[in-house]
Amino acid sequence: MLMIYNNPAIWEALPEQERESAMAEAGALMAELQDSGEWIGGEALADPSNSRTVRVRDGVPAVTDGPYLEAKEHLAGYCLVECESLERATEIAARWPDARYTGMEVRPLMNGAGMEM
Repeated sequence: MLMIYNNPAIWEALPEQERESAMAEAGALMAELQDSGEWIGGEALADPSNSRTVRVRDGVPAVTDGPYLEAKEHLAGYCLVECESLERATEIAARWPDARYTGMEVRPLMNGAGMEM
């Protein structure tokens, strides 16, 4: 899984042409990965202000609006890719435009037995 992190202040400070170019670059990379058979799927996430945090303590759920942590960066979306190696997934993450502005996290999924794939 390639997790895309975003900082809205950095994104909004970019010139519109650069934002459009980054989006086009991500679209082209997704098309390339689809053609190679490595793309499984992915989605953008809604703004953290639309989230809810749920914690259960002593069997009682406490639900609060907003993100779990106050942070400048937040998880903005994810991509699922099937690659031959962690190195290949890292190479793909390095090509994702967000890696230039904020960051990407590469993490293997676990299989049903609880082992990293």
